[in-house]
Amino acid sequence: MTFEELFRSAKRSALHLEMRDGYMRSDPRFIAWQNGVRDDPADRDPAQRPWLSLVAELVGRGVQVRRARIVSEPVSDYIRFERHLTPANVAAGEEVRWLPRRRASGLALPGNDYWVIDGRTVVFHHFDGNGELAPQDEEIVTAPAVADMCAQAFESVWRRAVPHAQYSV
Repeated sequence: MTFEELFRSAKRSALHLEMRDGYMRSDPRFIAWQNGVRDDPADRDPAQRPWLSLVAELVGRGVQVRRARIVSEPVSDYIRFERHLTPANVAAGEEVRWLPRRRASGLALPGNDYWVIDGRTVVFHHFDGNGELAPQDEEIVTAPAVADMCAQAFESVWRRAVPHAQYSV
């Protein structure tokens, strides 16, 4: 099953925890942003960002989609770029919060970014040292203990994190 199929199968919730300060810096949209391209209509266009349509579809049928990002401060250029794109995610129905890394001390966190789908299935994402997707970048785990640990870790971050509208970089 692909990640999109798994994500689309969600009935109640999809939780995402991001813990890196940079991802796929080779992304043409990030490169354009670094070169001063701001407020490109494509940043908000579901046809250009199919993720937005997918989130809206899930939220429209009652699935809660939440994303928490643990970030170093001052933030990296990539995190500024993500912050720039996030209003479109929020408009699609995704709830987003930001947790400064120094406020994450004391939290038990898995070693990789992940999604938890309906509290039962975890999709870990693996990246190389440069933030690019690693070969065999997705690992799907259905062990209840792993799903519980990841869901609890997400909730502990969520409770400490700052809602997107209140977080400034």
